[in-house]
Amino acid sequence: MRLPLHIAYSKTPLIEAGIDEAGRGCLAGPVFAAAVILPDKPSHDLLKYLNDSKKLSERRRRELKTRIEEEAPAWAVAMADNTEIDRMNILNASYLAMHRAVEKLGIKPELLLVDGNRFKTYDGIMHQCIVKGDGLFYSIAAASVLAKTWRDEFMQARHHDFPQYHWNRNKGYPTIQHREALYRHGFSPLHRKSFNSGIQLKMKF
Repeated sequence: MRLPLHIAYSKTPLIEAGIDEAGRGCLAGPVFAAAVILPDKPSHDLLKYLNDSKKLSERRRRELKTRIEEEAPAWAVAMADNTEIDRMNILNASYLAMHRAVEKLGIKPELLLVDGNRFKTYDGIMHQCIVKGDGLFYSIAAASVLAKTWRDEFMQARHHDFPQYHWNRNKGYPTIQHREALYRHGFSPLHRKSFNSGIQLKMKF
């Protein structure tokens, strides 16, 4: 049985947006980020299952994605692609994707709840970093679901262009099968070369 999550962080009324990313540890594809402002009283059906996306089945994530997008007063998803990751490193690219998501929100938040322990201030908006926040606050959990599902759909679509890497199964993460395909076929246009420059040398088959 999971512990109950919290709806709000601040004890005073503030417009809070949860922020999370997906794809930081991948060898290929963009890093995605989502920002979500939940209603003051989310539905029971949403809160019943909402949790850290890594703890949910793919079917449950898809169901929650639809419900979040229907219920949230404001939500946005953005990405930083693999060329941006190579140019500025994955941490800064993650910040960039998060900033882009916040910028796309139809409502300006007053407080950003960010999953993790580091963040770059955006547009003067107050923020609070929360380690494992996707398992503590509903808004961050909602952001984790959107970031994960949108990224998975992106990689699933690109699998048809590059089936040899099996992104329909690994979504760009460094599975043995993905690394073996990288060894045999080399880089695709979506691979992060800054990640892979040393990986091929370390692979053992």
